[in-house]
Amino acid sequence: MNLHDQLGALELSLDELLQTAAVSVNVDSANSADSAEPAAPAQPAAPADEKPTLTVSRPARDAIEMTIGGKSVLLNPEGVSQLIEELSNARSSMTVEQPGGLPPGWRFAATRNPMMATQKQSNGDRLLVLRHTGHGWVPYTFSPDTVIEMYAMLTKR
Repeated sequence: MNLHDQLGALELSLDELLQTAAVSVNVDSANSADSAEPAAPAQPAAPADEKPTLTVSRPARDAIEMTIGGKSVLLNPEGVSQLIEELSNARSSMTVEQPGGLPPGWRFAATRNPMMATQKQSNGDRLLVLRHTGHGWVPYTFSPDTVIEMYAMLTKR
């Protein structure tokens, strides 16, 4: 099963879990309204609006395990890369933007002297693609003015 299938199955399981919880709450409410006898003590349940939490663990050096609502998916390095790419694409289209500055306490893994590729675009912009050890190939497009600014910043003593 590829990552897309695994994530789809995990999402479906989460949807089923949420639907089951909602039906259970509705049935319990209906049963207690119809019954003249006090209901038997039920096992503690999470509030209906509480969503299952995501747990991420690292059972091995080359594996990540993600668990939501009791359903787990084990990802190998290729699966992690695909997940990062899918999440990155989704995040870049969200209306709430990333912070403009570096957040306090931000943790990161920097890549020293990354592999890179460049390409001139038809409108004069430059595409720069850098290979980060964690994020993979990360593309950036720069206008000619920004290329000049970047050159000045990088060569400033």
